Amino acid sequence: MNTFKKACTISMIALFAGTAATNASAKPPETVERSEIPRLQSVHITMSDGVKIAADIWLPKNLKPDQKVPTLLRSTRYWRAPEMTSSKLKNDDNYKEANPLNEAGYALVIIDVRGTGASFGKRQYILDLEEIQDLGEVVNWIAEQSWSNEKVGAFGVSYDGTTAELTAVHHPSALKAVAPLYADFSSFEHLVHPGNLALGFYMEDWANYVWQLDNNDICGALQEKGIGCEILKMFSKGVKPVDNDTDGKLLALAVKDHQQNARDSERGLEFHDDPYGNGPSGSVLLANPAGHMEALESSGIAYFSRVGWLDAATVAGVLSRYNTLSNPQKVVIGALSHAGSHDTDPFKPKKTKPTPTEQQQVDNFIAYFDHYLKPQTTLPPLASSVTYVTMGSGKWHTTPVWPPVGFKDTSYYFSPNNTLTTQRPKGGDKAPDTNEDTYKVDFSATTGLKNRWHGNASNDDIVYPNRKKEDEKLLTYTTKPVTQDTEITGHPLVSLFVRSTHKDGAFFVYLEDVAPNGRVTYITEGQLRGVSRKVSDEIPIYHYYGPYRTFSRADACDMVPGEVTELTFDLWPTSVLIKKGHSIRVAIAGADVGNFDQYPKGEGDVTLTLERNSIYASKIVLPVAIPSK
Repeated sequence: MNTFKKACTISMIALFAGTAATNASAKPPETVERSEIPRLQSVHITMSDGVKIAADIWLPKNLKPDQKVPTLLRSTRYWRAPEMTSSKLKNDDNYKEANPLNEAGYALVIIDVRGTGASFGKRQYILDLEEIQDLGEVVNWIAEQSWSNEKVGAFGVSYDGTTAELTAVHHPSALKAVAPLYADFSSFEHLVHPGNLALGFYMEDWANYVWQLDNNDICGALQEKGIGCEILKMFSKGVKPVDNDTDGKLLALAVKDHQQNARDSERGLEFHDDPYGNGPSGSVLLANPAGHMEALESSGIAYFSRVGWLDAATVAGVLSRYNTLSNPQKVVIGALSHAGSHDTDPFKPKKTKPTPTEQQQVDNFIAYFDHYLKPQTTLPPLASSVTYVTMGSGKWHTTPVWPPVGFKDTSYYFSPNNTLTTQRPKGGDKAPDTNEDTYKVDFSATTGLKNRWHGNASNDDIVYPNRKKEDEKLLTYTTKPVTQDTEITGHPLVSLFVRSTHKDGAFFVYLEDVAPNGRVTYITEGQLRGVSRKVSDEIPIYHYYGPYRTFSRADACDMVPGEVTELTFDLWPTSVLIKKGHSIRVAIAGADVGNFDQYPKGEGDVTLTLERNSIYASKIVLPVAIPSK
């Protein structure tokens, strides 16, 4: 299984050390008496428009005829299950996910969303309005089953986490709580176009992968050919059909439906309001929870969210949701990779086990749903809070407000000799070139292939190497060593005043720690495309921590070569301890090869001039505090 497959199929099963897949040997009819219901069955659920959605149903072992249990729902576009050659229940990959939930007293339902897996239908774009409506109808169907206590929770990791949140859009009465884990609130801004810079590799690989899945080509999806494909098919032929599809004809018809799908990718987008898939202009917003704010708010649904500081920019969206919706929300931010299987604190040794452990993550997840789904009478919602770890110290904190209190926004100005100081530049009659720095963009600059962006695509550990050598390619500014431990928690904000030789460009700003021995450690970053710098005076639909930009084609504006341009934008939120004797560094780049597309595209040398004078005082604002002993 290649690394991209791991990320795309990742769901709650990752917390049980596996990837989403299952099989079944029992083949009951779709409707059966309570006493005949097996531990696992696979059926089609018919939607109001006649489209049939494939579902796997896992019930607790030895469920009594009169026993009713709560249900957890996971909705995926990465196949709810492959058809395995082994018929043993414990060899089923989903067994590792289902069994602990069943033992905890829950039924588990896993569905292939419309237009994918063994489900019928087609898709205009990912998470289109029909797919979202299906989610609510599936909840209603669950509530009608003889084994259901009419209480449902929706959960999942990544895409499956997004569907969990969107399950609340149509307010199904049985849905009591959702757990979007490591899931994006706005994929355009926080995953594939941060700062309106295209994360090209991710979109291309993902689009190809899911297209192969939708065509039931397991070898194509896993990039296996020849003998590798033959070996793979010894274990699985492809997606699992429903139980009554004994000759595979229903599956063949469903896969035929999928040929009408739009290619699931944001690769064709350059701006936020461009047409998406076969949907209308701006439909990428509707394919995200951020496009359904009013419906989510009015649902009153309770949230449990877990995310990592270095998992793409997903944490920014989770915090935006926290400060926008009044819904009860429990947010946990760790030094965790996508799906939480690796510790990503850059100050810890490689291969450090995650905190909380994977088992603890599962236990916390179950305890959350216990509160909302098990009691016969409704309990008061859990109080909203953000629990987060400070990297570099390993200390955990809980706050009811975000950003937390106790941090002071402190300006650090870019100063002569590549220094970073708290002294604002003063006026004077010095020559202009003594108050500016010139930087020729090095298009070989990179943050590597084990960074926050690749970690989201692979579910691998996130490991930034020593940045000392790479920083030689960049424009850097560094403070003197701090005289006492200093904590930075919140949303850094950078203001660059630059002159460029070109009309467009990519602007990357990295926040780094410089140790006494010279090692440079990555902390966080922010980025912005030059033509998308316009700050909007519109009221944003959800909370922003830096200047609000629409990233629309209408608001795009070329830079004027040779003229000063202001670029003010926030870095992705962080919490980190800068230890006594270490220095704070800001590094500026114009490229991140292997990750983002190049801007401007193929136009030769690009030179930037950064102003740092009393009029154009380039700086970074950091939320800092001196931690108590």
